[in-house]
Amino acid sequence: MLNPQELLNTIHEQVTQILPDVGKSAQEDLTAHIKILVSGIISKLDLVSRDEFDAQQAVLERTRSKLEQLEKDFATLKGE
Repeated sequence: MLNPQELLNTIHEQVTQILPDVGKSAQEDLTAHIKILVSGIISKLDLVSRDEFDAQQAVLERTRSKLEQLEKDFATLKGE
């Protein structure tokens, strides 16, 4: 997944390719408006950093492991 800056750069490159004959000023204005639009959309999304995602995934894996062990212990105590 692209980070926001890479996404903006990709959009800028595509706009430059689509509109090569547009004056530099108009192209810069269009790019600025697109950046504002994309930044607004990204800011509304409920995103987390990769570090936070990895940390939460590690917590989930430990929790699952503990749950599996508790289920085994319970089955043993129950006599299954």
